Amino acid sequence: MPRPKKCRKVCKLPDNLGFYPMNCLQENFPIIMTVDEYECIRLIDKEGFSQEECGNYMKIARTTVQQIYTAARKKMADSLVDGRPLKIMGGDFQLCDGKEKFCRCGGCPKHSGNTNGKETV
Repeated sequence: MPRPKKCRKVCKLPDNLGFYPMNCLQENFPIIMTVDEYECIRLIDKEGFSQEECGNYMKIARTTVQQIYTAARKKMADSLVDGRPLKIMGGDFQLCDGKEKFCRCGGCPKHSGNTNGKETV
């Protein structure tokens, strides 16, 4: 019996839940990227985390990060090369609850220095 999946910590949901090629045909089925795959791409490629740092942040093993990252990059490549829409939805994740003392990614509105506890837009 396989081990149950751990929920991956995600700082916030993406601002854009989909990307569509300019010459997208209606019959092209979208590629689905999960929110945890998106977070992995954001942390490693945009924020500059190593896979180990990403794993510590998302509360999963580095080997799991490597699997998620590889799958996410394949989906992005398929979308770009084949001209298919990319939708971001679903996955095994839990949003940051703001109880941690420090979020290194800087993307969490609860840790951005906003003292009134409200998210900034």
